[in-house]
Formats: sequence, structure tokens, C-alpha cells
Amino acid sequence: MSLFEDGRPFLHALPAEDRRALLGLGTPRAYAAGEVVLREHDRTTFVVAITSGWSTVSVETERGVRLILALRGAGEVVGDQAAVDHGSRSATVTALGPMEAVVVSGDRFRAYLAARPVATVLIMRQFSSRLRSSDGERRSLASEKVLQRLAARLVELAERTGHPGADGAITVDLPLPQHDIAAAVGSTREAVAKALRLLRAQGVVRTASRRFVVMNIGLLRLLAEGRATGEHIPARPRD
Repeated sequence: MSLFEDGRPFLHALPAEDRRALLGLGTPRAYAAGEVVLREHDRTTFVVAITSGWSTVSVETERGVRLILALRGAGEVVGDQAAVDHGSRSATVTALGPMEAVVVSGDRFRAYLAARPVATVLIMRQFSSRLRSSDGERRSLASEKVLQRLAARLVELAERTGHPGADGAITVDLPLPQHDIAAAVGSTREAVAKALRLLRAQGVVRTASRRFVVMNIGLLRLLAEGRATGEHIPARPRD
């Protein structure tokens, strides 16, 4: 399972000329934190090319629970599936913080792909990558405990967005409140809060408002891989 796209973001992987051509087809747009960019089940077909900031990709389960499937950031394109197949939106995309993007109509995006084979290949790879990630997410939800899934998410966030310090600690400033972390883990806020308390008590992580610091990335990876459990976290040395 992964919150992040494999490989280079779509815009960054495009040849410079193709990238300029795509961005030139759209209209710049700024989104405020918490603003909905795309809404699940809508029939719109425009595409959003993110140029700065982060967004969450989420769905509502049959029980009405919000599940965050992915994070999308600068260089990535969202809304492309509905633009290509004319179907309804498969997920809701929400700005995680202030975000800037270029909005391209579905008609223009389809014409762009038809004229630029490299872009078409990259979009197909993106479709494949996201499908594989979705399959992995279903396996994870079915087989992994909350602590393992939480550890995997925290490792990803630390490795992809964190800032290493001189002491080996990794600070993550991505503005993910605890209810969003729970939605990314696919569990309740209470269960995630309990797992976080365990990690804090053992000195694996430190948390603050919309920020956390990974103190022991090696142990967190073991937890994420299922090679350590909550019952077998080594006790933190006494001061």
C-alpha cells in the first residue's frame, strides 16, 4: 500500500515542451486549505494539474466512513480518469493546505493526449500504478493490524516529505490532523490515538499539532513490515 505515486509525477516526467503545452491549455487556480477540488460521484470531466501544495484523495465507504487512499502533490494530475472515460468521479480530492493548480477542461485534455503519445503513455502508467496501489490497499485493510498500518503510513510520510535533523530524527510538517491520519490508516480515530500513544511512550515518535517527529525510523520500519509488534517494542532506556 502507498499514499504516494510511484516514480516521477506526471508533469515532471513530461518533456518540457509537452509540459508547457498542457499548462498553457488551462486556467491557474488557487485552493484554500480544506477546499474540495473534485467531489466523488460528480459528473465533471476537468483535470487539475497541481503546481504546489498537497491534496488528499478519499472515498466514502458503504458505512459512511471516510478513507484516504492517497496524497497528491506538485507535479501530479488528478481528475484524469473521468476526463478520459467520461465516468463519474471515483474519489474526492481536497486541498490539504494552500494549493495552486492549473485547471484544464476534459475536452482539451483528451485532445492533448491524442496529439502527444508520450503523455498518453505516462497517463496509462499512472492508471496502472494507481490500480496496483488500490489492490494493495485492500489487502492491507484485510490483513494488517492498526499499528502496522499506522507505522507504514508514518514511514512513508517521513521518507517522502520529512526533514532529517542532525540527531537522526525526521520531522514531518505536512498538515495532517489526527482524523486524517486515521482516515489514511483505515481505522477509527480512537484506535489510531491508542497506537500513537504506544509509539510515543516507547520514544518511536513525538507528536504535536499537525506535525510529528520520527525518532526511530528503523524500528518504525520493522513495525510497518510486521517484523515487530506492539507487544515487542523494546523499552525506551531510562534517562
